[in-house]
Amino acid sequence: MPAGRPASTPTTAAPPSSAAPTRTAPNPTATAVPPPAPVVVLRPGDSGPKVRALQARLRQLRWLEGDVDNDYGARTTTAVRGFQAKRGFDATGVLDERTWDKLVAMTHAPTTDELANVRPTPVQPKPGALSWDVDERCLKGRVMCVSKTTRQLTWVVDGVPQYGFDVRFGSDELPTREGVFSVYKKQVDVISNLYHTPMPYSMFFSGGQAVHYSSNFARLGYAGASHGCVNVRNKPLLIQLYNEVRVGDKVVVHW
Repeated sequence: MPAGRPASTPTTAAPPSSAAPTRTAPNPTATAVPPPAPVVVLRPGDSGPKVRALQARLRQLRWLEGDVDNDYGARTTTAVRGFQAKRGFDATGVLDERTWDKLVAMTHAPTTDELANVRPTPVQPKPGALSWDVDERCLKGRVMCVSKTTRQLTWVVDGVPQYGFDVRFGSDELPTREGVFSVYKKQVDVISNLYHTPMPYSMFFSGGQAVHYSSNFARLGYAGASHGCVNVRNKPLLIQLYNEVRVGDKVVVHW
């Protein structure tokens, strides 16, 4: 019987290997969408009443000296640039919406006199009223005018004294600083980090020095002294002042 051919051995196909997940390579040519350009309100070269109003607001914060006019020239550009740099904005000198909104929040709408460069004349107190001791630097804008001679704080708005009250200052070792400042922070409940004493209704104007209520002053009067702050003992009137004063308002401490 002839020998038959050997039977072929069936082969088993290898299972397909698991395909690795496909990853999309980053596109080196793709670029991020740039943020929208700031909306410009006014720019150098512009003119008109809007420029005058801008200048008046800058002058309220002492970023602009001299009279206001209608021209957005080098003087206005420098003032806008300085205001922007102080607030951490791009100091372009161009008035954009962000800069304008911040400026409006820190100032009041210019008065007719401010726009016309009319210098305010302070009024005299009525007979029998508290006599005002107002330095000439207190005659523009909104000012807490503090006299070391009369130991008096006078709240002055556009050259017109509104009301005033007694204040107390620091000692010779811890004097209250003199000069022109502005309120940079307000806080109702404050405890001094250095002296651990309460400083309610604080309006800070120079480092840690502030105008604030002092129960010690109310109790002891001028037998004591502050640690450099301007102490007030008339609490109801101070609360009224605290509610009226804005961040950015001027503080003048003088003899």
